[in-house]
Amino acid sequence: MWIKLAVFVAASAFIIYVSWSSLRAPGSHGFYRFFAWELIVALALLVVDGWFSDPLAWNQIISWALLIVCIPPLIIGVRGLTGGGKPTEQREGDDSLLAFEKTTALVTTGIYHYIRHPLYSSLLLLDWGIFFKAPGWLTGLIALAATGCLLATARADEAECITFFGPQYQGYMKGTKRFIPFVF
Repeated sequence: MWIKLAVFVAASAFIIYVSWSSLRAPGSHGFYRFFAWELIVALALLVVDGWFSDPLAWNQIISWALLIVCIPPLIIGVRGLTGGGKPTEQREGDDSLLAFEKTTALVTTGIYHYIRHPLYSSLLLLDWGIFFKAPGWLTGLIALAATGCLLATARADEAECITFFGPQYQGYMKGTKRFIPFVF
């Protein structure tokens, strides 16, 4: 128990450090993302004892599938932003953004051709992959809360992108889904 608490405190300290600017900007996408990250860490620590128990159980198979599938959208999404988004530290008025998020060009190719938020899709898959390690009412509530925070994150991010990219982003929104290609 004490080890889990220490890990949670250490992880929270890191998340606070990364999110500090966002926490001072309530309503920014990073503000909501902070809470999603915190909930996902809490969920992981809550189920860590059963992480490898009964590896062929239905829930473990679903869990591992989601945990594996969460990796490609993260890698491909970050590469798309850093390569095609032309991030720059000089992007004014966006102090709450992480360095790779300070894009100056709208990325609409690769994974971004199909979904607007591959990084949040990755976190959703991670969230539910962790949930399926030990499905239950408490873990379900935490996973749902993290999902709600990620939905709020995506909506806030979209509002920020509309402000920065204007009609170009609004047009992009009409041709793509938020998290799951062709579905949602």
